[in-house]
Amino acid sequence: MAYSDRTIACVDCGQNFVFSGAEQEVFANRGFTNDPKRCASCRAARRGDSGGGRSYGSSYGGPRQMFEVTCASCGQPAQVPFEPKGTKPVYCNDCYQKTRATRY
Repeated sequence: MAYSDRTIACVDCGQNFVFSGAEQEVFANRGFTNDPKRCASCRAARRGDSGGGRSYGSSYGGPRQMFEVTCASCGQPAQVPFEPKGTKPVYCNDCYQKTRATRY
């Protein structure tokens, strides 16, 4: 099927943007049936503001609870996003990256 470029008004900023034929083909191949509602810059802003995608700093819009620990490798204080149970060693970010690199 041949697709032709279409101009759509962004629901957030009201600016017109082009929904290209190539983009339409990609949408169709992915099974999307609706046209995009936002321009690229508004989509990016929305992802950044709402935590869309992978935002590990928050959970359901609120700040993530952090727990104070002492690194099992270097002994420095650190914060982790989980409550340690005491059954496994807990590392600071630097030491964790080093141990992770040696495992894989």
